[in-house]
Amino acid sequence: MEQTKIAQLIDREAIRDCLYRYCRGIDRADEAALRSAYWPDAHDNHGAYCGPAEGFIEFALGVFKTGPRNIHQITNILIEFISSAEAAVESYFTALQRAPDKDGDVRQTLLCGRYCDLFHKREGEWRIAERTVVYDWIEEQIPPAIVEAERFGPRRPIGAPHPDDPVYRLGKRRIPSPHDSSGASNDTAASAEENQGHDNFAMPQRSRRKTSR
Repeated sequence: MEQTKIAQLIDREAIRDCLYRYCRGIDRADEAALRSAYWPDAHDNHGAYCGPAEGFIEFALGVFKTGPRNIHQITNILIEFISSAEAAVESYFTALQRAPDKDGDVRQTLLCGRYCDLFHKREGEWRIAERTVVYDWIEEQIPPAIVEAERFGPRRPIGAPHPDDPVYRLGKRRIPSPHDSSGASNDTAASAEENQGHDNFAMPQRSRRKTSR
């Protein structure tokens, strides 16, 4: 009985780690981290996108090129095991997103909701097999009119995409994990300025007055 409890605790921590890798993948435009959160045959119902997770990832990578800024936070992670290799997981998210829309207007949106995920354990690893994003709150905000260098002032360093964010320099000191950048394309690592993650694929297209900036 004790061994079963210990194994379940290890499984819970692995599921949480997967959710956190997803957040890093989106916020830091880290392709390897984003891919490592899903099984290759996973399905994602994610706002404006519904289909194979691979298509969602490609969609996200395209959004990264628009130079957005993202902040994702996950809380209230409730894990219910269906079997030793399957779990239903609900986690609350708060996402602050800022990026240009298809017309070039900068939009900033605060989104709150839940990731309702079916996790599968395969060959000892937990990843998302099915995801449905449930939206509970949306708030359009007025984006800042000044550039980030002026807004942040002396508060440095400013968060950056992979591989330029300070967290990756810190990561070089740790034991490598199987989810490190080996899964990402060389082009992603070479074009950090283009690849900045944003989840505005979850934002519905809508008309809005142009914002001065």
